[in-house]
Amino acid sequence: MILVTGATGTIGREVVRQLVAGGEKVRALTRDPEGARLPSGVEAVRGHHRDRSSVEAAMAGADAAFLVGVFGPDDAEHDRGLVEAAGAAGVGRIVKLSGIGTGDPAVGPVGSWHMAGEQALRDSGVEWTILRPSAFASNTLGWAEAVRAGTPVPNTSGTGGQGVVDPCDVSTAAVTALVEAGHAGRTYTLTGPEVLSVPDQAAVLAKLLGHPVEVRDLSTAEARAYLLGLGFTDTFIDASEISREYVRNGGNEIVTDDVRQVLGRPARTYREWAQEHKSAFLQRG
Repeated sequence: MILVTGATGTIGREVVRQLVAGGEKVRALTRDPEGARLPSGVEAVRGHHRDRSSVEAAMAGADAAFLVGVFGPDDAEHDRGLVEAAGAAGVGRIVKLSGIGTGDPAVGPVGSWHMAGEQALRDSGVEWTILRPSAFASNTLGWAEAVRAGTPVPNTSGTGGQGVVDPCDVSTAAVTALVEAGHAGRTYTLTGPEVLSVPDQAAVLAKLLGHPVEVRDLSTAEARAYLLGLGFTDTFIDASEISREYVRNGGNEIVTDDVRQVLGRPARTYREWAQEHKSAFLQRG
């Protein structure tokens, strides 16, 4: 039995799909089992990473677990709690979704959010693997409405580049580490094959769509208003502003070969991801 937390998220949903396709027995932790739309055969259980009792119940009888626990500055201890609950339940193998730059002071507070969970894993005595992905290609789905309307897409990171990674590569790496030997005690920094800035990604989309995709740089005040409109808290925005400055200054211009190490093939490009999701950016009707 493999428990997947964050089972309806960007990475977790694909982890569930791939595990089921591979014939694994899967239990999914979700706040809304009835509305989760999970594959047939998945055992959906109600719970949340902040609700320790629900986590403990979900861990019972699991042999391995994929842990997604940090969504903001108030979640670090709950992230540790996921690991503790897994250890107490006798889960033998854990794969944790972390974030690139974890532990680097230059990243700011965001770089500390996963540290409690990562350290708990290292101290747990179980087989563990940590995945630290870079920026997801799918983040640009947030541009879809602007692209369809022909208005500029917002840019909060200037010309700073990132090793933009296809989230499907991250999910596949998680599944590989969950079901195959050889990944215990490893921390993988998962990136795409090239460094891309927001203008670079917009240029890729423009070429695919056959029309310009303009970019508008947001000031600090404009970025705050934009993120508040997306539902982020002031505390989150304050912390993320430091990490965005880090990106603007080129701090996250990192490309690794870790996807190839885990999957035995090159990381997928942003263009490949964009081609598969081209319809999201096309005008409708």
